[in-house]
Amino acid sequence: MDAAATAATATAAAAMVWFRKGLRVHDNPALDAARRGGAAARLYPVFVLDPRFLLPDQAAPSPGSARAGVARVRFLLESLSDLDARLRRLGSRLLLLRARDDGDVAGTVCAALKDWNIGKLCFESDTEPYALARDKKVMDFAAASGIDVFSPVSHTLFDPAEIIEKNGGRPPMTYQSFVAIAGEPPEPIMEEYSELPPVGDTGEYELLPVPRVEELGYGDISQEDLSPFRGGETEALKRMRESLHDKEWVAKFEKPKGDPSAFLKPATTVLSPYLKFGCLSSRYFYHCIQDVYRSTKKHTNPPVSLTGQLLWRDFFYTVAFGTPNFDQMKGNKICKQIPWTENEELFPAWRDGRTGYPWIDAIMIQLRKWGWMHHLARHSVACFLTRGDLFIHWEKGRDVFERLLIDSDWAINNGNWMWLSCSSFFYQYHRIYSPTSFGKKYDPNGNYIRHFIPVLKDMPKEYIYEPWTAPLSIQKKANCIIGKDYPKPVVDHAIASKECKKMMGEAYASNRLDDDKPDKGKSSNSSRRKLSAGSQVTPNSSKTKQLKRSS
Repeated sequence: MDAAATAATATAAAAMVWFRKGLRVHDNPALDAARRGGAAARLYPVFVLDPRFLLPDQAAPSPGSARAGVARVRFLLESLSDLDARLRRLGSRLLLLRARDDGDVAGTVCAALKDWNIGKLCFESDTEPYALARDKKVMDFAAASGIDVFSPVSHTLFDPAEIIEKNGGRPPMTYQSFVAIAGEPPEPIMEEYSELPPVGDTGEYELLPVPRVEELGYGDISQEDLSPFRGGETEALKRMRESLHDKEWVAKFEKPKGDPSAFLKPATTVLSPYLKFGCLSSRYFYHCIQDVYRSTKKHTNPPVSLTGQLLWRDFFYTVAFGTPNFDQMKGNKICKQIPWTENEELFPAWRDGRTGYPWIDAIMIQLRKWGWMHHLARHSVACFLTRGDLFIHWEKGRDVFERLLIDSDWAINNGNWMWLSCSSFFYQYHRIYSPTSFGKKYDPNGNYIRHFIPVLKDMPKEYIYEPWTAPLSIQKKANCIIGKDYPKPVVDHAIASKECKKMMGEAYASNRLDDDKPDKGKSSNSSRRKLSAGSQVTPNSSKTKQLKRSS
């Protein structure tokens, strides 16, 4: 064999699997394809650290970067460490690269493809706008360089593009229509590997160890500000098995039910962050749930069942992929145009847990510290910010969730914020979560509030949800003077909620002509239904007309 033929064979035998999400070994079609190529094949498992998400931002309202809070960064780093450990057990390792100073992840990958003579590139498909633009640069480079590219759909149960094609080129706008089109998801790839091809020569590339979160320059992070949820495939599979071990719980699971105030032992699986980072395959999870169903006499069904939640995830991914400007109000044809207000005092109060409503503040503090809270807790604070009390733009709240949640997911986050603000999907804007009574029915003693807002720990349970109503003598005895040690309510809920309903009604009236257009009528009208995602809301009585700040 001459030198040219030898070089060509070596190139063809070298494959790169580029990890972004999909931080796992099980059911990973990209990894499976990259490892195939004979005993002489060389495999380069790569992850690129993106300063866009990791670079410290001292101006941010809490530790982390501009786009990611410290809890999510830590979860990512733990997931990378776990992936590296699992690859090493198979005779490989994770090649961690740092993106160029300008954050050009695509350029970093292209340089490695060239320098390492890669003949085959495999990576999981990603439908987010940022990812689509990044991946196109890499695929264009690969095509020009004669590099084979394999980019399978494995982050979701279904391929959003296929669902849209089956629906005549438009995303299905209701859950029911999505499920009818989707059918059954494909089986996961669960072949057990005993080894992977060896890592090829990386030349003079600087291969980084996975940094600890403390090494990234976010400042002093106290132990209490760290999320109790550890990242990685190992933890994901362990948590999934523990959740599915209680077959009766799985069979009876209903999304509308569950205790949003449960924090020491959350009332859900808390598998969403593992699905977000791809530490757990949604297809594998789905089929494991089906195995449990087959061993029980009866079980709940979509949309409220456990499998129903995975289908909700795919529904939002599909609508997001097929809707231009899905992440904003303007230019988004499925989003109602509502004249949300700007308020430089109320918004930071909500974001930082200083509204004076302990139920709302405890949730936002849990978000900042843990990067996670129960879905009904999310609904409470989203409603409060938007159509319930403050009438502030859902995009502002979306940005906070996007930065702080460890399960922050572009499609689901945007979809849920439109849903909860009654901007799309759900339109019963008169049904508002009470910032006092909603939490009380789950946790009448206020244990959740006492944990996340220690200054209220000695407040009698009669006043824990409305501490401003406590007599001064009670406040003094509890060592918590309202207006000094804990803020007064930033708005009067009875007044604010009534004004919000009025403004929502006016906005809906001004949107009605657009909603009745032929190309919008079908999706809009069919979406006007009960809240099948499982939200529980409590109507509130309102007595006065105008929105005003409480003194």
